[in-house]
Amino acid sequence: MATTASAATASIAYTTFLSSSKRTPSLLTNASSLNFRTPTTYLIKTPLKQASPLPPSYLVPLRASSTPSSTTNTFHGVCYVVGDNIDTDQIIPAEHLTLVPSNPDEYRKLGSYSLVGLPSTYTTRFVEPGEDKSRFSIIIAGDNFGCGSSREHAPVALGASGVKAVVAESYARIFFRNSVATGEIYPVESEVRLCEECSTGDVVTIEISKNLLNNHTTGKEYKLKPIGDVGPVIEAGGIFAYARKTGMIPSHSS
Repeated sequence: MATTASAATASIAYTTFLSSSKRTPSLLTNASSLNFRTPTTYLIKTPLKQASPLPPSYLVPLRASSTPSSTTNTFHGVCYVVGDNIDTDQIIPAEHLTLVPSNPDEYRKLGSYSLVGLPSTYTTRFVEPGEDKSRFSIIIAGDNFGCGSSREHAPVALGASGVKAVVAESYARIFFRNSVATGEIYPVESEVRLCEECSTGDVVTIEISKNLLNNHTTGKEYKLKPIGDVGPVIEAGGIFAYARKTGMIPSHSS
């Protein structure tokens, strides 16, 4: 019944269209001589109602979310900016090195002490007192980040606080290696001095696969240096996890 009604409606509409168009006979005649099939469906313009404007309350400006998020190759969140020569004692003071990262409670404590050694000129605390996690998931630094004594606790503390990546002009070699070995954070190098281009509190996105940093607060985009062969090691969770994943050493299950 529905099919019959639809066919009848289509027939009436088609007849109405033919009777209302002065050009229809000539069009159909020409189409027949060219061996074209006569169309059975037509588009007929109908007047549109004027839409009323949206009230001001509906007009919300677009802006990037400040909620930290990450995938394998993309990190998004609020950045914390530091200068040159941030050493490992500023990242995690020596008195906290007795904490054992493999212990979940002590791992969380390491996060709470992350960057607690920064001088008082940094008026914004990286981790608020009484908290284990920082609201800053990305650190932007100057030259020679992670210098000083070698301690794996430095990248571990940053990772425990919720940091996903550090973007620095350059790194102390041992800190870079410890970051890769632990798999806690991505140590990415910038092509320009981003610590002078960005401010603490800016919302940024890092795309590892595209070597890009987007500052959504300023609307600027910056090129990053490729992470290289260490990317898969960090992605796997560190050097031992990578070795197990690739069959270099036996996995826990075997």
